[in-house]
Amino acid sequence: MNDYISLSAGQVGLAASLIVVNGLVSLVLRLGMERTLALASLRTVVQLLLVGFVLEWVFAVDRWYLVIAILSIMTLVAGITAGQRNRRRFPGIWLNTIVSIWAASWLVTAFGLFVVIRDMTTWYQPQYAIPLLGMVLGNSLNGTSIGLNAFTETLVARREQVEAALTLGATRWEAARKPLQEAVRTGMIPIINAMMVVGIVSLPGMMTGQLLSNAKPMDAVKYQIVIMFLIASATALCTVCVILLSFLRFFNTKHQFLYRRIDFAVETVRTAR
Repeated sequence: MNDYISLSAGQVGLAASLIVVNGLVSLVLRLGMERTLALASLRTVVQLLLVGFVLEWVFAVDRWYLVIAILSIMTLVAGITAGQRNRRRFPGIWLNTIVSIWAASWLVTAFGLFVVIRDMTTWYQPQYAIPLLGMVLGNSLNGTSIGLNAFTETLVARREQVEAALTLGATRWEAARKPLQEAVRTGMIPIINAMMVVGIVSLPGMMTGQLLSNAKPMDAVKYQIVIMFLIASATALCTVCVILLSFLRFFNTKHQFLYRRIDFAVETVRTAR
């Protein structure tokens, strides 16, 4: 096989110039997205360069507390972002998303590092820990935000049915079971779709990166299979956890639906705008 091909700044610039296509589409169709595209492009370059510098330093220093700090920041940002993506806010939403993503993603990543991969020189080896958690977080974030949004929207849309069920003697779990099931199912759809077409329609990022770095195709495939199942597990755990925590905030032990917790948050956001 050929050696790994290092890209120059000029080559990266050529690829970046393709964003002009998006700009032309916006201009021709009068979408008004030119500034957004420019900002997104700038942030992409700056953020990735900063990450590159930080990771080079972390890899060189190779200290466990730096790795834990990086992983913690990544997880905290993912949890906050998942809450921000929800259309309806409610008291405790940030705590719910952060706790859910932190617990599930770290548990699954630890399983991948210590049980599946195992053969690392140190338990905190940054070349494995940081990219692995990053991939798990990215997909868990999507599942969590999509599932949580579906749950709150369904509860609002079915308020009358839920309250009617509670009035007729149903428990809080019985009244909220269908919205909860639909929310979990919705949150898991993206990763299931990805698993259905992986290797046929798309070659995932990790596998592509390994192939470009001169890894054997079958070795890259094995790693990607591990990653896909870790991501699927973390997404399911995150989605279920955040929805159950939210369920406990919307329904008290007296089997009452605390609808105003959702409605009040919506009114507050609208008033602030």
